[in-house]
Amino acid sequence: MKHSFIVLALLLLISCGKDQHDLTVKGTIKDLKKGTLYLQKIQDSTLITVDSLTINGESTFELHADLESPEVFFLHLNKTNEDAYGKIPFFADKGVTEINTTLKNFELNPEIKGSKQQVIFETYLKMMDRYNDKNLELIKAEFDAKFQKDSTLMATNMKAYENLLKSKYLYTVNFAIQNKDSDVAPYVALTEIYDAQIKWLDTINNALTPEIKASKYGKELDAYIKERKAN
Repeated sequence: MKHSFIVLALLLLISCGKDQHDLTVKGTIKDLKKGTLYLQKIQDSTLITVDSLTINGESTFELHADLESPEVFFLHLNKTNEDAYGKIPFFADKGVTEINTTLKNFELNPEIKGSKQQVIFETYLKMMDRYNDKNLELIKAEFDAKFQKDSTLMATNMKAYENLLKSKYLYTVNFAIQNKDSDVAPYVALTEIYDAQIKWLDTINNALTPEIKASKYGKELDAYIKERKAN
């Protein structure tokens, strides 16, 4: 009898373990009545869905996923069979990530609480927003220069664009080095400056802590650098 009880207890533990997940993503989308939420990530250069939920009257949601190390996921809302509401990127770690937003400004101003990587990631994204705003200003200036057929102004704008791009790359390199103990470091190297000079990527790779080198994005960055050097 005692032996049977132990076996039953072990089976129950195994069964419960199968229902557990490394990551829980929950929150609310104010004013959302109907739609489908997708929890997605990049796998082998392809965006895949790891969980989904049909919303019908409730604005709250809960999605789940498994992960071996911190990773970037995307919360995607499809309300009208179109990609009109975009995707919310966030850096997830094991545990709970909470995302609260609104239907009107779904991907613009979400409040995300979760991993320590997310805090670092948001700092980087805020700076990238500044670079993107400046880039839009240069695009408008370039359009005006072409309209006026002002070759001098076009050359000035081109120089300004090159300086902006260099500044963005240098900022990313410095940011990654300063956060060498975070999974965000190899991630921004792979996604934001993948086409940078190999010496810059090497500098980031060599600065990473052993733990980050062994992480998902640490391994991917090292493999990517080796691939570029081989070609």
